[in-house]
Amino acid sequence: MSNYSIKTISENYKMTAYGVSLEDYNDWAGNAAKTAAKKAEITENNKLAELLALADGQEYQINYVIDGKAWRGFGVMGEFDAEGADVLDFLAGDYLVVPGTSADKDRLADEITGKVFGGMLQGITDYKYVGPGNSTFVKTADNGEFYGEMWLRVKKVEG
Repeated sequence: MSNYSIKTISENYKMTAYGVSLEDYNDWAGNAAKTAAKKAEITENNKLAELLALADGQEYQINYVIDGKAWRGFGVMGEFDAEGADVLDFLAGDYLVVPGTSADKDRLADEITGKVFGGMLQGITDYKYVGPGNSTFVKTADNGEFYGEMWLRVKKVEG
C-alpha cells in the first residue's frame, strides 16, 4: 500500500486560483493540454506571480468541481481579490495526505494525482473521498529533489 496519512483540518479555508473547466473528464490528453495552456497563459501575463506575491508564495495545483464540471487550476492558499480568479471553498474535516518525490518538478503534481486516482483510492477502504476538491503542492526538498503532497477531503467509512 502506498504511503499516506490522515490529517484533520479544524476550520474551513479558501484557495484562490486561475483555471479551466474540463468538458470531458476522461479526455486525459485534451485536459492536460488545456491545463498546460492555462498555466502558460497565467505565467506569461504574470497573473500567477501576482497571486503568489499576495499569498505565502506556495503554488498549488487544484482540482475542483464548479457548476457540476471538473475544473483544474493553479493558485494559492487564502482568499484574494484577483481579476479572473476563482475563490474556492475547502471544508474542515479529515484529509488524506499523499506525499511524493521526483527529480522533475513540473511532473510531480500530475504523478501524485495519477497515483491517487489511478488505484490508490480504491485500495483505501476505511476512508472515502468526498471532495469537493483537492490540492497538490510541490516544493524543493533539502536534497535538491522535489517533494509534493496531495490533500483530499475524506470521510471515515463506518463499518
